[in-house]
Amino acid sequence: MNHWGHKHVIDLSTFSIEDYSLVLTLANRFKKVPVTGAGRLPALQGKLITTLFFESSTRTRSSFEIAAKRLSADVQSFSANTSSLNKGESYLDTALTYVAMGADVLVVRHSSTNIPQKLASYLDNIGEKTSILNGGDGLHSHPSQGLLDLFTLANFFSPNDPSTESLKGKQVTIVGDILHSRVARSNLWSLTACGANVVLCGPPSLVPKEFIDFVKRPPSGQKLDPIKKRGTLKISRNLKQSLEDADAIMTLRLQKERMQENLLSSMETYHDEYGLTLEKLKWCKNKVPVLHPGPVNRGLEISGDILEDRSICLIEKQVSNGVPIRMALLYLLGNQ
Repeated sequence: MNHWGHKHVIDLSTFSIEDYSLVLTLANRFKKVPVTGAGRLPALQGKLITTLFFESSTRTRSSFEIAAKRLSADVQSFSANTSSLNKGESYLDTALTYVAMGADVLVVRHSSTNIPQKLASYLDNIGEKTSILNGGDGLHSHPSQGLLDLFTLANFFSPNDPSTESLKGKQVTIVGDILHSRVARSNLWSLTACGANVVLCGPPSLVPKEFIDFVKRPPSGQKLDPIKKRGTLKISRNLKQSLEDADAIMTLRLQKERMQENLLSSMETYHDEYGLTLEKLKWCKNKVPVLHPGPVNRGLEISGDILEDRSICLIEKQVSNGVPIRMALLYLLGNQ
């Protein structure tokens, strides 16, 4: 933990290769820990972890709470539907309420961009020690998902040593709704940091050409990129060409609830051109793994026969790997 320098985890753009390596190493150790009874680790005993989700979640919230419990932390859940938000309380005052109750880490999810960052800045300015862990904010970032995807791929390429080195030189093709995906943005930072070459594939309405420079532009307020040499980033409109040299494929959900305009002519046309099927996977040079961050629109962005083929579909492994990755993040933030 000597080189861990993050009080908060907001965005993977600030992660060094040592940060990624540390998280993967810890996650690999935690993955082997018994999940019940006396086998639980006392690493966060006496610490309070609060899941402050202003936006709905199944996988992220549940796995953070499981992760905290496996580290023997006390876990506090927040439900927006039954909270004082309905009486007009702001997200800031809600967060400060849980800080006052002694939360050591607030895992925050919000539909608006930069809310976790604003909370972190406010807490720092008033001298509070509570850490903020971004559980997903607007179209900005989902760091723990980017890390669990990285861990899942590292385990696939190098089961005995799932390290950052196992991604170097690999082509990862990400297909679908990049525009509305905070997951894709986090994966762009993490994958290219580890030397993977990323191909973004989709129609111009969902994969704007501006994404070609995404990892060349650190977020506002961040002066330097901690990664000296990243993997490449390309954009393709042709699924066949994008799959031919792929070592792994990630397809993304069409986030219809975030689409403010009619960005697609039809869902049927999208599926025909960009939906993954077993037949289209024959375009790949080898048998390659398929990932999806969930939830899945079965039969739209990915076919049911892929979802049911455990030899190539890594979605269940992504879900299970979410727990040790989030254990690692909570451990690092909770023991500063």
